Amino acid sequence: MSTLRLILGDQLNAGHSWLRERRDDVIYLLMEVRSETDYVRHHAQKVLAIFAAMRGFASALQAAGHHVHYLRIGDPHNRQSLAANLAQVATELGIQRIERIEADEYRVEQALDQAIAALGLPSQTVSAEHFLLERREIAAQFASKVPRMATFYRAMRLRFRLLLDAAGEPVGGQWSYDADNREKWPGTPAAPAWPNPRHDLRALWAEIQAAGVQMLGEPSAEAFPWPLSRREARLWLAHFIEHALPHFGRFQDALSRESRTLFHSGLSFALNVKLLHPLEVIQAALAAFEAGKVPLADIEGFVRQILGWREFVRGVYWARMPGYAQLNALNAQRPLPSWYWSGDTQMACLQQAIRQSLDSAYAHHIQRLMVTGNFALLAGCAPDEVDAWYLGIYIDAFEWVELPNTRGMSQFADGGLLGSKPYCGSASYMQRQGDYCRGCHYDAKRRHGERACPLNSLYWHFHLRHADSLGRNPRLAMPYKAWPRMDETERSATLAQAEHYLARLDTL
Repeated sequence: MSTLRLILGDQLNAGHSWLRERRDDVIYLLMEVRSETDYVRHHAQKVLAIFAAMRGFASALQAAGHHVHYLRIGDPHNRQSLAANLAQVATELGIQRIERIEADEYRVEQALDQAIAALGLPSQTVSAEHFLLERREIAAQFASKVPRMATFYRAMRLRFRLLLDAAGEPVGGQWSYDADNREKWPGTPAAPAWPNPRHDLRALWAEIQAAGVQMLGEPSAEAFPWPLSRREARLWLAHFIEHALPHFGRFQDALSRESRTLFHSGLSFALNVKLLHPLEVIQAALAAFEAGKVPLADIEGFVRQILGWREFVRGVYWARMPGYAQLNALNAQRPLPSWYWSGDTQMACLQQAIRQSLDSAYAHHIQRLMVTGNFALLAGCAPDEVDAWYLGIYIDAFEWVELPNTRGMSQFADGGLLGSKPYCGSASYMQRQGDYCRGCHYDAKRRHGERACPLNSLYWHFHLRHADSLGRNPRLAMPYKAWPRMDETERSATLAQAEHYLARLDTL
């Protein structure tokens, strides 16, 4: 066997052209390594899910007649890094050529380039065959100027001929129904429960613990709830389309104590490790729309996330790395509060979102953007710390998608490259979108004084301290016009309250 083909943990693509034929001269290498578990502290469910899905994928390859070399986390011959294992396996098996799929993360791509170059063997890097746009194309497209998401999304709709009428115009006459996608969920219709495969991963969990991997969150190893195979992912997709998609768009920005998942799909892990292809997800959703089962605003909102946003952030990532990971346009320097790792805060909204994340390795996009991300932005927390937290805690977080969403969309650390304004809100936003303020220790209606909600004073403090850079932004005209209209006593008390909270973030 002279050719070694490397498959990473987020490259579990059963439809890849590599696998269309069985070759006796090819061996597939998959490995569980500490270099990938340890670069940030990951959620236990994330490590479990990736390793379990890898093992299942490797077994499927072997059952199909492919030759597989698999290194488990606890194997005595595992040298615990991609580079060291590549060198060792190449020598042991007498490998004459190495092939790999392009990595999704810049860090991994650079490491593999260096490792393979050091071996001095002929090599080839091939397409991931997953995304709708090839990496070189989208990186080149975004290199000189990043378009606005709306412009990019419209071009993608036209290119792939999706949700267009016979004349090439958007179905319904609008390109986006985002304005219809912001309703507060009243409790009806009932939010469907997600499928629960209930895998028993206790043996794998014991292996991971024995290897010394340091993690966060609950493992749920005795009844693991996430899809780990393509078959399970397809069943999950079908369940979403039937039970949740008809209401997804309308309530996608809602916040609720009664349902952690509302009408969100939960498909991002399966997509990001490539158990599902984005186009098959879009086509399945469109089939339901064409059958009259899904309203236009709901289907458009979902397609926009997959066809538009997912491809868009990947373009930003590959066009602007590695420099993008160092951007800090607002010069945010404060440490992330310690309760981001425990949920032990008296702010009900943060407590709800963080404890849910620790428990399930999941939070939907508004919980991430407008709850945990909003507080970090208002408090001026260092983007490096915020990035590491998001990258570690969520099961679907891989740097190509996490970094632009966090550093760009959430923290505005790229200065507006990805989004035209910072996304931040006071307690009034929380009240408008859901019931998170109910029973909170803090008073959502107060800016200052005893138990005043920290979001209120921090909201105004954020805008005032960044007035030089943000004050002329037309999308922020409202807060900058409202501030001078407040009574001077009110303004002073609000800023003093914010300073008080900023001095004691860990105790909020």
